[in-house]
Amino acid sequence: MFTGVIEVRALVFDVFGTVVDWRSGVAAEAARLLGPAVDAPALADAWRGAYLPSMERVRRGEIGWTGLDALHRASLDELLPGFGAGDADEATRHELVLAWHRLDPWPDSVAGLTRLKARHVIASLSNGNVALLVDMAKHGGLPWDAVLSAELFGHYKPDPEAYDGAVRLLGATPERVLMVAAHVDDLAAARARGLRTAYVHRPTEFGTHGGPEKDPEADLNVRSLEELADALHC
Repeated sequence: MFTGVIEVRALVFDVFGTVVDWRSGVAAEAARLLGPAVDAPALADAWRGAYLPSMERVRRGEIGWTGLDALHRASLDELLPGFGAGDADEATRHELVLAWHRLDPWPDSVAGLTRLKARHVIASLSNGNVALLVDMAKHGGLPWDAVLSAELFGHYKPDPEAYDGAVRLLGATPERVLMVAAHVDDLAAARARGLRTAYVHRPTEFGTHGGPEKDPEADLNVRSLEELADALHC
């Protein structure tokens, strides 16, 4: 693990779970739209559980490029009957998908990003589609310099094209870009493409078991984006 001063031009961020709290936001909207008879936290977790398998179908070429909003909708339609909400109408289903567009940032995110932005280019690097990420930034006040999405590259993370594409669009070299995420697999894939990495521990991102405390291979391990700003002397 790197222990000196990290000099990078740009930071790219995973968003779901790293910058925003998807679980609380999706569960709250499910409770509001579907009512108390539905186990909203369980639905949120099941919906997130369908996230990776749905993207894998795209990554394996089983289906053509499909944006995350459409994947979320297909997963939701499959899940609702099992939660006693199979009769939810079209407007309700559409509104539920939009819950992913208006997730709230973690309490440290906006302040941390603002500090980091003062010295570095900061951008999302998310599997969310561009419209989703733009809406989320407007909702939560996320001060991105650029919104980078898997949609721009036609490849979902952890495909190498996503990381390579971000480096290229930012006009940098891989070692001058720091990938920031709360997911060890995302960081491992970024390192394989030559990016520097920072792990952010988000205890409630992984439900009750809390997830790993650290990524031993990461250049930096922090518990908030403000701590990351401290580490980078911002």
